[in-house]
Amino acid sequence: MRIAICDDEEAQRILLARYVEEWADTRHIPVKTEVFPGSEHFLFVWEEDKTFDLLILDIEMGEMNGMSLALKLREQNWDIPILFVTGYDKYMAQGYEVSALHYLLKPIQKQKMFSVLDRAVQKQPPAQKLMFRTDSGMISLPVPEIWFFEAQGHTCILHTKDYGYSIYIGITELKKQLGAIHAFVPCHRSYIVNLQHVTALEKAELLLDNQTRLPLSRGSAKEVNRAFIKYYLR
Repeated sequence: MRIAICDDEEAQRILLARYVEEWADTRHIPVKTEVFPGSEHFLFVWEEDKTFDLLILDIEMGEMNGMSLALKLREQNWDIPILFVTGYDKYMAQGYEVSALHYLLKPIQKQKMFSVLDRAVQKQPPAQKLMFRTDSGMISLPVPEIWFFEAQGHTCILHTKDYGYSIYIGITELKKQLGAIHAFVPCHRSYIVNLQHVTALEKAELLLDNQTRLPLSRGSAKEVNRAFIKYYLR
């Protein structure tokens, strides 16, 4: 999941991001969290990139408050789930106008937030799964849980956040199987990366969310850059 947090109080942004990370860890859900100090900052990014799965939005902010931002998004027919956080209950009636997922009153209670995040996940379409043969039998993993593949002789290592599986397929055949899944792109003759977990493209390396670095070959750089931009602007 890709979650945006928009709040003009730094302490509140830090707290909400920490709750999201704790929730993701307990549910074993890959999450990328991005924080914004105001509605205008979020809109600047949103105009070019509408791939967020959830918006956690404070209502009382500067020139454009959270409710005004939500109305603007709905006017553009963007149906992202919105979780409002606010210090006042007077805004709840307005929430029906923007089909808010839920309201949380400050101070935020962690377990209530976890419950709302669970609801947000239930509204998402099920993730596509891939199946591979390993020493211990067949495994089936959702695409978001796969970080990258690494060639190892005539087999490959499938890397998740915390584990590596040896799978019985060569890198050439694997490229053919993954060709229709836009999240995956070869970045080197021995590596295929899931763009969902790429944080930065550097001259000769890719940086992943967990600070892992993968080689980026000169011959693959142009295609990786094109695929990265296309994936995040889709």
